[in-house]
Amino acid sequence: MTDDQRRPPAAVVFDALGAEYEKAFAGSEAHRRSLERLLGRLAPGSRVLDVGSGTGRPTAGTLADAGHEVLGVDVSPVMVELASRQVPTASFRCADIRDLPLDDASFDAVCVYFSLLQLDRREQTETVRRLARALRPGGHLVLATVPLDVEGVEAVFMGQPVRVTSFTAADLAAVAESAGLDVLEREETLFTPSHPDAGPEPHVFLDCRRRRDDAADGA
Repeated sequence: MTDDQRRPPAAVVFDALGAEYEKAFAGSEAHRRSLERLLGRLAPGSRVLDVGSGTGRPTAGTLADAGHEVLGVDVSPVMVELASRQVPTASFRCADIRDLPLDDASFDAVCVYFSLLQLDRREQTETVRRLARALRPGGHLVLATVPLDVEGVEAVFMGQPVRVTSFTAADLAAVAESAGLDVLEREETLFTPSHPDAGPEPHVFLDCRRRRDDAADGA
């Protein structure tokens, strides 16, 4: 077995993409609007977890520049190195979010921008539940994905082979709600990454809040 076969598939893909990923998605106005909505809901100096933090921009950089304490987690060491260099005011760890210990009610917000697509549906559902539990009651979770009814589909993303699983927008909202989150706002858009091998893709952004009166299911 090669080293690449031992690593999470997403690590191999995003090590290869590196800074090209940031360039391809830099024009996403919906992503920036999502961040602006989140910033408007956070108290000063909030503690934020960025899952699948990539190059650190725009998510970790925007939040850190606003004075928040940001921890970024990514499976790709190339991405973690880029993010640490580009956003020195945030902290970054190379880790798989499925294996990372998370204390209950330890974050004021969690960002999950397009970082679950290479997990199966059971793993995605369990990860959202874990992240919801990591929020303090009343804390915010932003969840974004490509809303398609697909499971284990082989595809090519920016020239890299990937295996993709996703939910429709309605089913993703149901996953969030079953985790003890209320969906405050939903934005759907069509975005074309700036890359010669990329085509138009639907995006959905869910702005969620952990309920104050009950714990997430499965806690």
